[in-house]
Amino acid sequence: MLLIWVTASLILAAVASQAHFLLNLNVRIFHVEHTSDGLRIHLRTPMPYLVADKIGKKDEDGLPEAAPFTTNTLEDGQVVHFVDTSQIAENPLGLGHIAETGTIIEISGTRLQGDVESVTIHKVGEEPGFATLSEAQQSVSAGTTIQDDPPVYVGDVIVDVTLWYELGNAPTSYAISSSLDPGLPDQEMTANLILDYGSGDPLVFRTRGLMDEPVGVSRSRFSGIVTFVWEGLRHILEGVDHVLFVVCLVIGAPGLSALLWRVTGFTVGHSVTLSLGFFGYVPSGAWFVPFVETGIALSIVYAAFLAVRRDKLAKNSNKKVFVVTVLMGLLHGLGFSFVLHEILQVTSPNIWQSLLAFNVGVEVGQLAIVLVIWPLLHFFAKLGPKPEMSLRVSIAIGCAAIASWWTFERGIDFLSLIAI
Repeated sequence: MLLIWVTASLILAAVASQAHFLLNLNVRIFHVEHTSDGLRIHLRTPMPYLVADKIGKKDEDGLPEAAPFTTNTLEDGQVVHFVDTSQIAENPLGLGHIAETGTIIEISGTRLQGDVESVTIHKVGEEPGFATLSEAQQSVSAGTTIQDDPPVYVGDVIVDVTLWYELGNAPTSYAISSSLDPGLPDQEMTANLILDYGSGDPLVFRTRGLMDEPVGVSRSRFSGIVTFVWEGLRHILEGVDHVLFVVCLVIGAPGLSALLWRVTGFTVGHSVTLSLGFFGYVPSGAWFVPFVETGIALSIVYAAFLAVRRDKLAKNSNKKVFVVTVLMGLLHGLGFSFVLHEILQVTSPNIWQSLLAFNVGVEVGQLAIVLVIWPLLHFFAKLGPKPEMSLRVSIAIGCAAIASWWTFERGIDFLSLIAI
């Protein structure tokens, strides 16, 4: 019964983790420039975030009324949406007004009203850089780069908007949030990067989702660091594959000393490749990500095997286990780096500070898993060797079953890419 319950719970969690983005970009960047009399925000956002919820009702042919600044048609029975450059030419700041309406800047609980200064649109993959304030300023001044022919899918377009908030003074703190709710798949995984240039070095803040909850921005460097620690913590706790691996590490340790060796090895391994992978010192082929993800799934299967065989393998030295967990940590670190690279570009300010804070968050998440599983095992061990072994084997089999399916699923993706 215990095995069935544990396996079912893990499978439900695994299913929830299999969502995939349907956009070519799922990152929003806010550069907040301070002046003596207000704030100027340079915002980069995927176009669907501005228009996806504004599609009208379907007509008799099954084609819905197009959202503002778009046109649509049926392709193989599916509705596809294109950018309507003629509408944008007639109302060049229109998309900016949608962005301003959905961007909420508050000071002392009072919402500020912004003015749209400029709007430019670009095709994903052809857009100018936007990692620093100077790049953002150059991007919005360079003008729109999108072409009329051939038509461009809305999902392949990003919009750069400059908003001006006149205050009469230079604010020391503010809150930023968003009321946009485009209804996109996996929109809760949107990566939002806020870079504040109040004074001195820019501060970097990071949050995930639609930003319906305000992000408090102040000149406290600690506040910016906390956002990256929190994202590292969320990533490991919401990443089911990483959770299952750490769980298998814990249940496979015969004692506290062995547990410390395992956790330390995993930390060393993933810390190295988190940095290397983030800075691009890894293969860039399309096959590499599914290759790493397949390796992560296999590492869970192997860790589960070691957990089941724990008593027979107890004679292995801690140093040997340390080497094994370092190697497995190298794989998981690459997985962490893929996520971090989506939300923070290599040229972003305070890159090492953000990278370290994210890694600290990962460690905190790993520690949280250990603090839940280890006392549970200790409690069952007090009941006798059979209850403890039953729990350990049940968890290990459940983890291995899920990871085996992931290995098959991800392996197919990997093989299909290298066969091209």
